[in-house]
Amino acid sequence: MKPITAALIGAGQRGAGAYAPYALSHSEEINFVAVADADSGRRERFRQEHNLPEQSCYSSWEELLAGPRLADAILICTQDKMHFEPTLQALEKGYHVLLEKPMSPDPLECFIMGEYAERFNRVLSICHVLRYTDFFAEIKKLISDGRIGKLVSIQHTENVEHRHQAHSFVRGNWRNAEESSPMILAKSCHDMDILQWLVDEECAKVSSFGSLTYFREENAPEGAPLRCLDGCPVQDSCPYYAPKMYIERDDWAAAILRSIVSNDTSDEGVLEALKDGPYGRCVFHCDNNVVDHQVVNLEFAGGVTVAFTMSAFTFEGGRSVKLMGTHGQIRADMEKNVIEVTSFVTRETETVHLDTEITGHGGGDTNIMRDFVRLVQSDGKEKGRTGAKESVQSHLIAFAAEKSRVEGRTISMRDYIAELRTLALTKA
Repeated sequence: MKPITAALIGAGQRGAGAYAPYALSHSEEINFVAVADADSGRRERFRQEHNLPEQSCYSSWEELLAGPRLADAILICTQDKMHFEPTLQALEKGYHVLLEKPMSPDPLECFIMGEYAERFNRVLSICHVLRYTDFFAEIKKLISDGRIGKLVSIQHTENVEHRHQAHSFVRGNWRNAEESSPMILAKSCHDMDILQWLVDEECAKVSSFGSLTYFREENAPEGAPLRCLDGCPVQDSCPYYAPKMYIERDDWAAAILRSIVSNDTSDEGVLEALKDGPYGRCVFHCDNNVVDHQVVNLEFAGGVTVAFTMSAFTFEGGRSVKLMGTHGQIRADMEKNVIEVTSFVTRETETVHLDTEITGHGGGDTNIMRDFVRLVQSDGKEKGRTGAKESVQSHLIAFAAEKSRVEGRTISMRDYIAELRTLALTKA
């Protein structure tokens, strides 16, 4: 079968760094033929990596979509509030679409995108990459095989990792809910989706609590300047000191973070960007307003309950989960790639060590690209692990959680969805 062709809208870290590289190692499956990004440096870097002619590089999604259809599929990896219009136009023009999460910070727009995908009979895959990890696929199989009897409850923790919080949700693009999305949507729609997938029932009720506790101006150390490089008196003891995070860091994320901070990823280039760019700001003197910790309680139609915790204040990243059933339990740590299954009958524990990559969302970034290629090659006739309909439902759980947190009440999902449908009909 010949490779599919694709265009990329948004050549940032997710689009160009996480998904598009699949084409470089699997050219027999997919080739990129065009790119659109407002940043000329990112455009040029992508053009060179994928050997594109200059006339196939566009400064905006509007420019790319204004012409005739030029590929089988489009990957839309722009900022949260820039998903809706290009997705609708791409579907109308006949493109299959892989859309970065969240679909939209507006629940009505999520509804409409799902309806458009059905109306035009196009693939609309949302990047809920956790479904595509070996880690959660194995847990799903263990539940389906009845290894712990009937599932009763889940404790699920998202370890945001303190530096990731500072980078993305204090200094970065997702720091302000009005400019992007609430954190429960931007960061944890992954988790709402995977929990819905594991339970495989309709969510009935949602309650949530959380706040922005630490990354606030009143918690700044005495004498801390607005920018780290302006003579911070606590630079040696502050874990968020910008040079420490972006220049001295030497783990697997270091190169990725450098490319986000500056197109010039040398020490000198990054240091220059920190002098006046957003990532050089003191974490206590930013315009952030999203939470730094939040809990969500879910009750599903069949009685399964879930306690979800998201916290910035962890050393490790990744997810950890405990699933409790009538005949056994599962304890699992995504960062360690380890799953423990304990039987109440035999009182024995089986330990599963997964031999998969832990970067790239545990292999999910690669696997979702492989599956998207398969769906496009079938022209939408085959089904994937996630689609627009399923993604709308998990997004609505995240929206309901934020509504509960802000309003201080338990949300009935049926009532909430009914309200949204009525509002959608009113606006139609």
